[in-house]
Amino acid sequence: MLHRPAWAPDDIDIEQPSVARMYDYFLGGSHNFAADRVLAEEAMRVFPDAPLLVRANRAFLHRAVTYLAGLGLDQFLDLGSGIPTGGNVHEVAYAINPAARTLYVDSDPVAVAHSKALLADVPYASILHADLRDPETILGSPVLAAHLDLSRPIAVLLVSVLPFIPDMDDPAGIVAYYRDATAPGSYLAMSHGTSDYQPEAVRKVENVYAQSSQPGTFRSRAEIMALLPDYELVEPGLVDVIHWRPDPDGDQPDPLGGDVARYSILAAVGRRA
Repeated sequence: MLHRPAWAPDDIDIEQPSVARMYDYFLGGSHNFAADRVLAEEAMRVFPDAPLLVRANRAFLHRAVTYLAGLGLDQFLDLGSGIPTGGNVHEVAYAINPAARTLYVDSDPVAVAHSKALLADVPYASILHADLRDPETILGSPVLAAHLDLSRPIAVLLVSVLPFIPDMDDPAGIVAYYRDATAPGSYLAMSHGTSDYQPEAVRKVENVYAQSSQPGTFRSRAEIMALLPDYELVEPGLVDVIHWRPDPDGDQPDPLGGDVARYSILAAVGRRA
């Protein structure tokens, strides 16, 4: 029997690895269980750069939110937000635009519990326990209505979550539902693992994640682009994650030497006309 930490909700299976908690482990977080760590280590054996990938993905999230808040966007809907860690969306957005409000959405009970604790005294941010594959429920939620105004432009964030939406669940249709529910002038920020560079390694990673709560699917550039119809992509378009508006003042060398194949993540930000 695995040890259940005091902070773990009683109604979750701590022996079932969770994508959100594996991500937390890759980021060096402490809100994960032994089963999550075991599977994360297995993923690293077949894809050793995994922790650096998630850090690059997190850095893209920060840059995208900074960019969008700088445009004047003051509403952020972070779908599949995960377990809170340093530099959360509401913190980044608020630092740029003190009028910014953020709603996090996640289906993982640990992510929700820790988000609630973090946001207890934060009036401009909240968390909704829901599955992003149910946009009708999310967009009709009283929690969303209390924090966001869908009649005005909003920034929808889908950062490394669409790989965990299988084709049978119609990821393109899900993205379109959120797009159509937002006002003109809204934006989408998205990142997605790609199979274009290392197909054999990616296949092995997918086999590892098949043992988790949400199996993952890397997609080709063309397949990822097909998730973005009716969005006008801002420069530089759909590109490797480290090349999406890199910080010109960044003074840390790239740990992978700029090798985009080792990152295998594409990213984009698009505007809804």
